[in-house]
Amino acid sequence: MLNKAAAATLLGLGLAWSSTALAQETVKIGVILPYSGPFADAANQLQAGIDLYISKHGDEVAGKKIEIIKRDTGGPAPDVAQRMAQELVVRDGVDILAGFALTPEALGAAPIADEAQKLMVVMNAATSIVTEQSPYIVRTSVTIPQLNYAFGQWAFNEAGIKQAYTLVSDYGPGHDAESSFSKGFTEAGGKIVGSDRTPVANPDFSAYVQRVRDANPEAVYIFVPGGAQPAAIGKALADRGLAPPDTKIFAQGELTHPEALESMGENARGIITTFHYTLERDDPLNKEYVDGYHAANNGRSPDLFSIGGYDGMHLIYEALKATEGDASGDALVEAAKGMSWQSPRGPMSIDPETRDVVQTVYIREVQEVDGKLQNVIIHEIPEVKDPLHGAN
Repeated sequence: MLNKAAAATLLGLGLAWSSTALAQETVKIGVILPYSGPFADAANQLQAGIDLYISKHGDEVAGKKIEIIKRDTGGPAPDVAQRMAQELVVRDGVDILAGFALTPEALGAAPIADEAQKLMVVMNAATSIVTEQSPYIVRTSVTIPQLNYAFGQWAFNEAGIKQAYTLVSDYGPGHDAESSFSKGFTEAGGKIVGSDRTPVANPDFSAYVQRVRDANPEAVYIFVPGGAQPAAIGKALADRGLAPPDTKIFAQGELTHPEALESMGENARGIITTFHYTLERDDPLNKEYVDGYHAANNGRSPDLFSIGGYDGMHLIYEALKATEGDASGDALVEAAKGMSWQSPRGPMSIDPETRDVVQTVYIREVQEVDGKLQNVIIHEIPEVKDPLHGAN
């Protein structure tokens, strides 16, 4: 990955920034996502959220035409993301960088945003350190510690769990989930009686789940990627008798997203998760969003990726309104700091010091509703900040 010095060198090859942005009639937004490769589905869901917002609110704001320029990393590919960010700024003259489904790609592009002084809207990447890489980065998605530190505290204080076991995928997000849940849980008074990490790719969960069973915890906290893994670990737990209500199953929300629930079937019943967006949340704004998304995407449901894209565009539009069309990075970042709004996910805002998202964390339980298993909100924790990082 190129560092900031290398990025500055590349950007200083006599190619001017879009210093004429104020005079332009078009605001160009460069969206960097892995539209192909293993994370293509996430990218396409995020893009669908962007598209839905534009279709609903129009492609003009503050007297400026909005133009989306898409770039495919095929990632995760941080070096490619950095090169594409550079090309978007220098060659295409974009005013704003956006997208960033994956943390490595957000970290790759950050030096370009910093040197070019361009607003960079992170619409998914969830590692705490992302917004600390440049004062021009604003995030509209979520952070893993934001969800799981609060969840750990809830598990002890509200659910009455005194001891738990953690089982997570052995990569950065899994490590963040493990450490933040454990920190919240133990600081509240709980005890972690065991921990284990599973391979990211094609794991056989049977031996790991057996170790959980041998430890006989009150609860097990799980973090796995999406795809086939939720169903696989759900079956492994059920096969060894680890299931609610005898053993509480806690996880981050990906474990029980709609497609995962379909594949897990009855093994999902009673699982409790933490998340920032719940498809079934009973709210008129969310219903309008879900109905619009279904109509635009052949009946498919929105998810964490699409809501990040949708709210990311809201932030861009509202910032442009506040600056009266001034698309310079400094003006847009200042407009974004402290911004608050009602999202389909619930109330949210941007912390003016960290430029990170502040939002409600939802605790959900898989229950049967009208003959179908779904996530039902059982507790809300309002105005949650990321607990791990501070201001630049």
